[in-house]
Amino acid sequence: MPDTPTPATMHKHTGSGTGSAAPAGPPPGAGGAKPVRERGHTALAVGVVEKIAGMAAREVVGIHALGSGLARTFGAMRDRVPGGKSSVGRGIKAEVGEKQTAIDIALVVEYGVVIPELAHQVRENIINAVERMTGLEVVEVNIAVNDVHLPDEVEFEEEEEPVPVSGQRPKLK
Repeated sequence: MPDTPTPATMHKHTGSGTGSAAPAGPPPGAGGAKPVRERGHTALAVGVVEKIAGMAAREVVGIHALGSGLARTFGAMRDRVPGGKSSVGRGIKAEVGEKQTAIDIALVVEYGVVIPELAHQVRENIINAVERMTGLEVVEVNIAVNDVHLPDEVEFEEEEEPVPVSGQRPKLK
């Protein structure tokens, strides 16, 4: 009869009285089954990685916006449409494989920041967040700085609503 560990033998103390004896084989009921990691497949959508990267990039001080000027303009218009949702992954493109991912990100930085230092912080933040949350290895994070936001610049999203003149109804959104 093979020497199969039982719950009683698994909890025996060693001679010093400070620990448990390791079982002499697979746990009871394992029956040669595959480890949990080999019992299925987890697929991550590209949008998941892009959103994680977008949130991680926005955490870095000195980032004004993500995306190119055209993407931000279309995104701002899309955000104003009733029922439209803002895209956290705007300005980010990811390629996702089974074990690795590569990320491209377009940034608008605030005037006065040191761009190489900012890029290093953004890259580090994205790599840490994506690897921690997804388990994927981030092989590269390519950063394109498309613009510098000056303090006195007004953006499309920041335009003020016109004040209605008396006798006129305000426009409905």
